[in-house]
Amino acid sequence: MIVTTKKLFDLAYGKYAIGAYNINNVEQTMGLFRGCVESEAPFIIQISKGARSYTDKFVLESIIRAADVIFPDAIFAVHLDHGDEQACYDCIESGFYSSVMIDASHETFDENIAITKRVVDAAHAKGVVVESELGQLGGVEEHVAVDEADAKLTDPDQAKEFVERTGVDSLACAIGTSHGAFKFSGTQALRFDVLSEIQKHLPGFPLVMHGSSSVPQEEVERINKAGGKLMGAKGVDDRQFKRAAELGVTKINIDTDGRLVWTRVHREYFLEHPENFDLRPPGKVFMAEYAKFIADKNQKLGSAGQIPEIKKFLK
Repeated sequence: MIVTTKKLFDLAYGKYAIGAYNINNVEQTMGLFRGCVESEAPFIIQISKGARSYTDKFVLESIIRAADVIFPDAIFAVHLDHGDEQACYDCIESGFYSSVMIDASHETFDENIAITKRVVDAAHAKGVVVESELGQLGGVEEHVAVDEADAKLTDPDQAKEFVERTGVDSLACAIGTSHGAFKFSGTQALRFDVLSEIQKHLPGFPLVMHGSSSVPQEEVERINKAGGKLMGAKGVDDRQFKRAAELGVTKINIDTDGRLVWTRVHREYFLEHPENFDLRPPGKVFMAEYAKFIADKNQKLGSAGQIPEIKKFLK
């Protein structure tokens, strides 16, 4: 069942966070649905600009529609991740997306507000909810590339003004995370002091944490053992998800970790089975491994086991 993120956030606020997982193909989709249904967790499917153009946006949308039929107990939102203004309008008009993110964080404060307000007006007219970003995360992920020197934490005072002037439904905050597999070095860490101040300025308002893959070191080690070269990769400690949820974070974005699972499975499989040329056997292994990974993440997020309560709320 496709729902809006707003409905999910109303129930989650202050108690748990909902996993927002990026997908690009049928194997990721099946693993994601299986893991969330098995752990009885709501979830958010994130579709990036890169995913929409990897094959074609209609292919990915059709896969999700099919999964919705195959897994009737699943409760999820479909969200455009890091969209520009035109991509947001395209998704709003499609009638398929229940949520879009307009990312104008690279613009000036006033221009970010103007762009976000236009998208909010168009989205709300169609019953679609909007996420926007204030501040800038460092790192690289698809078309998003920000040098660490240019990363900017979200200003709590500006956050309040931004939400009031745009009417946005949730706010992605820069609190020390970054995109990609190389998040922390030296003394970098999550800035819970900044997050706490933002919550004080915006009590009860849903906040979003981007760049929150944990980059499991076991996955990195296994990838490298099977021929990979991921040196120095480090992510967010997923034991901190609960604390973030208590401070108003209702959506936590996880993309890199899923790619690591995919890479580990395929590197190991073809190393162990060099005679194989069929894509399906490693695909089956990946779907099972990704489902286990997703179920474990949902436990860390606190969203596991929440479906029965959400079903009561949606009636």
